[in-house]
Amino acid sequence: MAAVAEQIVHVTLGERSYDIVLYPGLLASVGDRLRALTTSLKIGVVTDRHVARRYLQGVLRSLRKAGYDPTPIILPPGEGTKTLGTIAKVLDRLARQRFERQSLLLALGGGVIGDITGFAAAIYQRGIPFVQVPTTLVAQVDSSVGGKTGVDHRLGKNMIGAFYQPRAVWIDPLTLRTLPRREWTAGLAEVIKYGIIADEEFFAFLEKEIPALLKLEESPVMRAIKRSCEIKAQVVAGDERESDRRRILNYGHTIGHALESLAGYRGLIHGEAVGIGLVQEADLAYHMGLCGPEVVERIRSIVQRAGLSGQAPQISFASLWGAMQHDKKVLGGRVIGVWPVKIGEVVIRPIERQVCAAWFQSTHGRGSRLPRGRQPGKHPARRKAVARR
Repeated sequence: MAAVAEQIVHVTLGERSYDIVLYPGLLASVGDRLRALTTSLKIGVVTDRHVARRYLQGVLRSLRKAGYDPTPIILPPGEGTKTLGTIAKVLDRLARQRFERQSLLLALGGGVIGDITGFAAAIYQRGIPFVQVPTTLVAQVDSSVGGKTGVDHRLGKNMIGAFYQPRAVWIDPLTLRTLPRREWTAGLAEVIKYGIIADEEFFAFLEKEIPALLKLEESPVMRAIKRSCEIKAQVVAGDERESDRRRILNYGHTIGHALESLAGYRGLIHGEAVGIGLVQEADLAYHMGLCGPEVVERIRSIVQRAGLSGQAPQISFASLWGAMQHDKKVLGGRVIGVWPVKIGEVVIRPIERQVCAAWFQSTHGRGSRLPRGRQPGKHPARRKAVARR
């Protein structure tokens, strides 16, 4: 990517406000940028082995050049690292190195590293500052923004954690050049999600530019990242702790998280599971009479064109519903879902077991895979909804 002007998206949260800075080559200036955020010289750099091989030494050089005393904390890669055991190891390291309340943590890596680092920062000495430096597409457009931190429980994803905002999010899109193809493709699911939930024009842009995005062309990549961050910043500013509107960010994640959990966080990576969730939750919305078949097909088409699968693995309804029951979005035993009404607009409402079971039976049958295209007259609920409109 050629050099471009630095772009900033502000997250407005009162005294917890911060900037998302997007700039190619930003990693080289991490040390200088920290001067505006902390007076402490003690900096913990939390990363994983894969990211460390490519970027850790450059970040450490930048920090030392700026006069800081960095402590690298290198963790195993993958979702399996998101455990309380890992958090204990990070806290032990901070305590042994005599980190204080003004000491700062850098989360250098993908969503797993960001979630772990943020949670450790939230609970060490009742809270120390941290900065997100996301290196994957999923982390840059989603998990690094908004203050959700935490780890997984064996019964559900992200069940243990805290809302804790970073002091800044620093995005270097050049890190995407070294991202494995599978990770890049998976990240596009989160980008597509933003168009579905809030911006039809952005969705149309993605439909047009999917080939360019898959080639990592500079201009569309920068626009996709920035617009995704803008949408998330707007949603988070209006509902920091997910009491109302912020729930729209969970579109695709109710089924997606369930599939991750059922697989033991192995096999499907997060964005792949979300891609399936985008399609299946749209299909479920159609079953409930909330949207037309054209909405499902546009979502299915763009997900497939991005190189993702919209088909769920062969599972039983009991296992799927059981995993959905352990989702942190369940309230009073009811699964709260996010359902598209049209591209750019979603609604939040609970789904009953019998409704989900009827949909599952109509799409899966007896162990069959989900159909690629359903005819408009398939669901009586849909016909009634069209008549009401």
